[in-house]
Amino acid sequence: MSKLRMAFFAVVGMLMLAAPALAQGAEAVAADNANTVAKWAKMAAGIGFAIAAGLGALGQSRVAAAAAEGAARNPGASGRIQILAIIGLAFIETLVIFTLVIMFAIVRVG
Repeated sequence: MSKLRMAFFAVVGMLMLAAPALAQGAEAVAADNANTVAKWAKMAAGIGFAIAAGLGALGQSRVAAAAAEGAARNPGASGRIQILAIIGLAFIETLVIFTLVIMFAIVRVG
């Protein structure tokens, strides 16, 4: 058992001495890290915009459905309901456009 333990520690010692020889330089690591962060930032911006656009569309469909239902229940108030629905749709679309602008800012920086 002693010979096996000695051989194990000799192999581990040789492997530990070889590890620094295979390491990258500091400037290569910094450049690789910057590229990786830029790639992930672009991917995160795209996924974030997809989520914002999907939820914005869901919100707009709910606003349109509620406006149509309100106008069907009370035809006399359909003018006010239509104006409020258009304002609500504009606010929802503005949030999606703000997300698009932020996404372009992130992609341009990266």
